[in-house]
Amino acid sequence: MKYLLISLFSIFTIFPIYSGDLRDQLERDLDGVMTKVINWRHYFHQYPELSNREFKTQESIVTALTNMGLEANTNYGKTGVIAFIRGQNSGPLIALRADIDGLPVTEKLNLPFSSKERTTYQGNDVGIMHACGHDAHIAILLGVASFLSQNTDKLNGDILLIFQPAEEGAPQGEEGGAELMLKEGLFEIEKPDAIFGLHVSNALHGGIMLKPGPAMASAEAFRITIEGEQTHGSRPWEGADPIVAAFNIGSALQTIISRRLNLLESQAVISVGIMKAGTRNNIIPQTAMLEGTIRTFKDSYITQIRDEIKTIAENVAKAHHTNANVEFRVYGGYPVTFNDLDLSAKYADSLSEAAEGNYYELLVPRTGAEDFSFYAQQVPGLFFFLGVNAPGVEDSPTNHSPYFYVDDKALDTGIKGFINLVEDFSADFNQVN
Repeated sequence: MKYLLISLFSIFTIFPIYSGDLRDQLERDLDGVMTKVINWRHYFHQYPELSNREFKTQESIVTALTNMGLEANTNYGKTGVIAFIRGQNSGPLIALRADIDGLPVTEKLNLPFSSKERTTYQGNDVGIMHACGHDAHIAILLGVASFLSQNTDKLNGDILLIFQPAEEGAPQGEEGGAELMLKEGLFEIEKPDAIFGLHVSNALHGGIMLKPGPAMASAEAFRITIEGEQTHGSRPWEGADPIVAAFNIGSALQTIISRRLNLLESQAVISVGIMKAGTRNNIIPQTAMLEGTIRTFKDSYITQIRDEIKTIAENVAKAHHTNANVEFRVYGGYPVTFNDLDLSAKYADSLSEAAEGNYYELLVPRTGAEDFSFYAQQVPGLFFFLGVNAPGVEDSPTNHSPYFYVDDKALDTGIKGFINLVEDFSADFNQVN
């Protein structure tokens, strides 16, 4: 009996006490909700679509919301979907967001619902896969919507559901994602009091991770085009070789982090991901191209990094008797994803409870980027990570891998996390207001 009392005392001292109406109901309904969530997840995984091309995905989300009795709105973000759930009790407006686009990745998982979809991307025939887990995000948010739409009598305030396309970046020359939805007036209809989002990760099954403050890096793409003089590969001295210039520029860019930024203050990454040049082994081509990404955790560093990239590219190219043209924000860019410090402090326990104590506060931010950052610039935001490895598996392929795996049974923690945040934020909001 003594141990039982200690255990109960620990529970009540770790977790804040709220009325728990939604929690209690979710406990009763969770099995039914999860059956739908898993079916949705498998469907969206099997039929992924690329950024700004999520036409069937949008249609399926609209159908699901309509079947819940909700009014779906498709006027934001090209292929985005939003809907409101109106609670029967007074309270805040809380936005919940899920991204919906897949990636140009050929799936190598042998699942009954593996993607066989293909498309043309940047001139190449490629497979399409939800290699970042956005299929899970859609399914979790639909599960939350299904549950809340049936329990509006227990809901204090309203919910804005945001199913957002093009998180992975709109195609070149197009706008998309969170930035476009906000530009088109998403938060001008009704401005939320807070926004919550999640991202699945190759981490412990059902675990939740949160990084207060800067949680994910800013990101933008750069492109360097080197113009040389084409000649026969046997007589390179009769031309100007853009490939050798590109090799040297790519290597020299790494000195920006190691030699130009203050290591004691800065955290940044510069990576070249694309290099293109030439059509034949014995022809030195006219042009070469490098494309890469810049990641930082302080927006103030981006100007210095751009200046350094431009200086290196232009001068190394000149040393090889070629010319370099440098472009930044080729596909737009994302600011640092910042978790509101007040929300992080107040609702860490809410997330820990959802994960049954399998909760971790991250000490360092992640170098991945998220356009959830645009919403969090407008209203207080909280973005957490959900571990979806199979039970007992610690080392698993990461997001964007053709082997990225989501264990369906971990998704219930994401649903509970959202419901706990909704209930606890609403209770605090009503106490203050």
